[in-house]
Amino acid sequence: MIEEILLYNKKFVADKEYEPYVTDKYPSKKLAVLTCMDTRLTELLPKALGLRNGDAKIIKNAGGLVLSETDSAIRSLLVAIYELGVEEVMVVHHSTCGACHMSYGDFRPHMLERGVAEETLAEWETKGVEQWLEGFHDTEASVRNTVSAIVTHPLVPKDVVVRGFIIDSVTGALSEVK
Repeated sequence: MIEEILLYNKKFVADKEYEPYVTDKYPSKKLAVLTCMDTRLTELLPKALGLRNGDAKIIKNAGGLVLSETDSAIRSLLVAIYELGVEEVMVVHHSTCGACHMSYGDFRPHMLERGVAEETLAEWETKGVEQWLEGFHDTEASVRNTVSAIVTHPLVPKDVVVRGFIIDSVTGALSEVK
């Protein structure tokens, strides 16, 4: 698959198909969106939000979560705020999210099948892998928790607007979570 992508890319560049997407690194709407990496959202989310290339920083991870004060989502948001001029953050989770019911208990047998050693898993269990790979069970509560983690983060300025939403994975309809 990667070889096919590389061939496509050569043609894309040669035909100058990138030209409609040229922009700079600063989000023109001063917006960052923290969302899930779900493939259903790849094109749906920006279209449903009316975002074009260059409008916003879109940060994706499994579930669209902030798991700790030092995780990559917070790091990306801080860079977006301080380096790129972001003034508003949308947390956008989605319906029927796979992270809603994922758990380390489900991953563990697959890890063993794929060759991860029992000793390695035991070591990671002492590091809290169960919590790290745990999903969530209530999407609205997860949005609230993520918004709260951003708003209360000691390095996030108090003037940054942070709001939470759930997007329908089929229709793109947004519902705000209060």
